[in-house]
Amino acid sequence: MRKTALLNSEISSVISTMGHTDMLGIGDCGLPIPKETKRIDLALIKNLPTFLDTLKAVLLELQVEEAMIAVETREVSPKTFENIKDSLGEKVKITFITHEELKGFLKDCKAVVRTGEQTPYANIILKSGVVF
Repeated sequence: MRKTALLNSEISSVISTMGHTDMLGIGDCGLPIPKETKRIDLALIKNLPTFLDTLKAVLLELQVEEAMIAVETREVSPKTFENIKDSLGEKVKITFITHEELKGFLKDCKAVVRTGEQTPYANIILKSGVVF
């Protein structure tokens, strides 16, 4: 059995194959995931698991250098945005793009994790950093 906190084998597998600047998406239950992108579906019921809990779990295992967030997240769901900022910390660069642009980048992600979140624009793309 794994000793690390992240127990989901699909997410761990994707993270273990990521190199510098590879991308992983995490989204709410309504985020349209392109058919060519690996979907890791965690959604159970409304708001379970939450976007924030999923993000925090992924951050335990993934070294992140940049996060891409829709400007709509900051405008429409400011509490979610503040929680994202707190979770990422000060060393992770935040790049703002439109929600439409974010959806376009999903095709370039190694995978997208679908949560049960139902907060508008609770979506993020994480770019992998290096640990050295």
